[in-house]
Amino acid sequence: MNFLLIFTFFIISGAVRCIDVIGYSGGSVFVDSQKLWCKDCFKYMTQLNPHKNIISYNKNKRWINKGRFTLFCDKKGYLIILIRDVNTQDSGSYRIEFDDKWSIDMNLNVKEDSCCGASQTVMVNTGQTANFTCQYSQDDKTHDKIFLKKGNEMIETVFSTTNIKKKKERLNIHDDAQNNLFSVRMTDVRSEDAGVYLCGVQIYRDSYSYSILTAVHLHIMIPPVFGDEGKSAQIICPYDPIYTSTSKYLLKTSTADENTLMKTVRDQNEMEMNRLSLNDDTTASVFSVNITGLTAEDSGKYCCAVTLETDVIYLYTHLIIIIKQELLLNKSEGDNMSMECKHHAEYQKVFCKAHEVSMCVNDGVSSQSVRDDGFSLSDETSTGVFTVNISHLREEHSGIYWCGSNMITKVHLNVSRVSDSSVIKMMIIIVCVCVILLLIGGITLIIVYKFRHNKTQDPRSLPTIPSSDDVLYAAVSFHKHEDSVSDASVAFSKDVIYSSVSQNTRLE
Repeated sequence: MNFLLIFTFFIISGAVRCIDVIGYSGGSVFVDSQKLWCKDCFKYMTQLNPHKNIISYNKNKRWINKGRFTLFCDKKGYLIILIRDVNTQDSGSYRIEFDDKWSIDMNLNVKEDSCCGASQTVMVNTGQTANFTCQYSQDDKTHDKIFLKKGNEMIETVFSTTNIKKKKERLNIHDDAQNNLFSVRMTDVRSEDAGVYLCGVQIYRDSYSYSILTAVHLHIMIPPVFGDEGKSAQIICPYDPIYTSTSKYLLKTSTADENTLMKTVRDQNEMEMNRLSLNDDTTASVFSVNITGLTAEDSGKYCCAVTLETDVIYLYTHLIIIIKQELLLNKSEGDNMSMECKHHAEYQKVFCKAHEVSMCVNDGVSSQSVRDDGFSLSDETSTGVFTVNISHLREEHSGIYWCGSNMITKVHLNVSRVSDSSVIKMMIIIVCVCVILLLIGGITLIIVYKFRHNKTQDPRSLPTIPSSDDVLYAAVSFHKHEDSVSDASVAFSKDVIYSSVSQNTRLE
């Protein structure tokens, strides 16, 4: 469990106020003394029973931290006492002294109680709504509700039913007394909203008050950062001004572990390490990290971390590397095509059509995909790629596409339209080719026919009789043999294709 008890005391200077405090195992005890912090005094904190020195002879002007025990001065100049992660062994009496000026005696009784739930961790994207609930005891239904934000040197009141003016915009509180909890709804979440919040009930006594609170860690996902391979990228991390004096880190996360890349220290706003440089602008409440010479290994998930005692406040982002080599594809309408995109199993696939890659990735984990019946994706996890298939390309498919995950490739697709003149030319060519093929086929058939006809003809057959038109004239002279005893005559006609010979025999 993680609860926080706030105690308010009205202490007369020089007097000792002895109070009884109840804490819950796993939570925290928070004491607001409403007594001015003494900058030049020595501070002490001692456990009386059993006797144990916790903070001794410390003259720090604003901050004293010793393990789970902290004394610090809030923005109003009052002493704040914080004991984190209390347990049953912490039960006992304590004394906090400022030299001989004044002191507080506190009896702490730590109990085991599951009524109020454990601490929560909520993760949302910028612009979205964060929802969390704060449980309280059955006995505390009628007490005021309070919602705070925790800093290193202050506790900022965000909402209190005793002071409705403290309610901030974008914040809605609903008390469900029947179920002993109230809910907090924060709309339009911003980067500076990240932090540790405390919510619960505030209980008043005669001379002091305390609150039993549940801790809520609000982590926020900020928009992704894009960088070209071989060039540089800058990760910008806004934070709440209450964390100005805290240490800042840049972490690169993975499924296995988290590695600290950069860290600032107090009173040192700039730091460089290898290809990274970090600058903390405390005036603007922004720290930034510049990474040069980007490689594929630099891509991935990063955390902007702010240290808050033992708590760490995270802003999450993705660094996406745009591959140096672009892909140019020239196609015609009606064609089919495929493109391969690099893919890492830890990151969501990105494939979209847009002029800028930032238009494709909204929050680092979601993407806008091309919605078209002709598009299909096939995942090949073992090869580290996924394939985009596009069928029956149209001219409107032309444009710039982005595909990948932590590494993204820029693709230029140009789909050319087939013109009417090109279609006519193509049809003419097709017709000409068909005619030529028909002619070649006809000639081939004639040659084959003649060859076969000549081969089968009888060589002993007589030549054919030419037509009468081909015969001109023929003259034949006959002479009667002197020994002949008969007369003979021969007659020819142009209109006949034959001749006749008649013979008259005269007997003497």
